[in-house]
Amino acid sequence: MNIAVSACLLGQNVRYDGGNKHDKFITDELGRYASFVPFCPEAIAFGTPRSSIRLTSRDDTVFVFSNENNSDLTRQLLDKAYDEMHRIAGVNLSGIIFKSKSPSCGMGSAKTYLENGNIDTQSDGVFVTICKEKFPLLPMEEEDRLQDELIRKNFIIQLFAYDSIEKFKENSPNIKSLANFHTRNKFLLQTKDKRVYKVLENIVANHKNLPFDDLFANYEYNFKVAISKKVLL
Repeated sequence: MNIAVSACLLGQNVRYDGGNKHDKFITDELGRYASFVPFCPEAIAFGTPRSSIRLTSRDDTVFVFSNENNSDLTRQLLDKAYDEMHRIAGVNLSGIIFKSKSPSCGMGSAKTYLENGNIDTQSDGVFVTICKEKFPLLPMEEEDRLQDELIRKNFIIQLFAYDSIEKFKENSPNIKSLANFHTRNKFLLQTKDKRVYKVLENIVANHKNLPFDDLFANYEYNFKVAISKKVLL
């Protein structure tokens, strides 16, 4: 499977200070099963090393400013963030892992400031926001949250389940093979969301005799919704 990962977590020296945040769980554990697609919109936009940046909220809009000279870097970062999103979209991804607390890649952990310098809230970074819009059902996490055993287990299960349906799609599925796929994933789906499992059961039964392409599109969407649920394991 292919997982897009913040480049600094893979040991690449792309952080603002020229260093990295190598995460051995990602490279040594997940690396046994996955190929990695590195990204770092900040390094592409501003080079390495570079001035650190901050997110500032103004009139319900978030801007990006340099901590060195207070210049507005919003457009520069957005342009490169969209370039990076389009690049990784060209790969058949099964998930994304972001760098926590980063103004571009923090997933709910990027500090956003008021214009007076006080912290307003913690939110998604610029690149995370773009990726969530582009890949709404793709498994996504940040490395800090993966230190939590429950979050890590749910994420890994979601990764492999997402990858399984992507690989299934590549093999010219039909109604019979879909029924077999559904049976193989029965217990996972029941654990994740019994209500959506029932929806998937009805889709496979195809009481309305829908064309297979329409039926499978509906199944795929609901399958990916079900596996995204966080549950006690």
